[in-house]
Amino acid sequence: MDRAQKAESIESLKGVFAEAGSVVVTHNLGLTVAEMEDLRGRLRTAGGAFKVVKNRLALKALEAEEGSDYHGLFKGPVGIAYAENPATAAKVTTEFAKGNDRFVIVGGFMGETVVDVKGVDSLSKLPTLDEIRSSLLGLINAPATKIAGVVQAPAAQLARVFSAYGAKEAA
Repeated sequence: MDRAQKAESIESLKGVFAEAGSVVVTHNLGLTVAEMEDLRGRLRTAGGAFKVVKNRLALKALEAEEGSDYHGLFKGPVGIAYAENPATAAKVTTEFAKGNDRFVIVGGFMGETVVDVKGVDSLSKLPTLDEIRSSLLGLINAPATKIAGVVQAPAAQLARVFSAYGAKEAA
């Protein structure tokens, strides 16, 4: 890589880190092309992406000072999984790592906060934004449905009473 390509790569990574809700850092040594494509496909379906990065360029994009927590993440053959939704990248990579021994999660970060493997695992167990929205809509809809049933019940009982009186007089 010449200087221009490195500068372009750093700017690209800065954009990724700025837009991502969370970034999961992984070691992916020994994965086959098919396994990498499977991981990328899973992430793409969930709204994320996976990218193999050079450690020095990633650290420069993060503007990490020597000895910072980021330096512990970027050692060895590193790939990053990222998504706009903070839980998405963690969910997909954790699930993929369970089925593949050569894929190891090193840690991750959300903005300025660096998390270890346990933090990524905890993040993977959180519900996604869409799941939270659907739960809230269900909670909001439930009382309205119950109120409609309660309000409707006396009118239905009154209609049955009138119907019974009408049937009694007709007979």
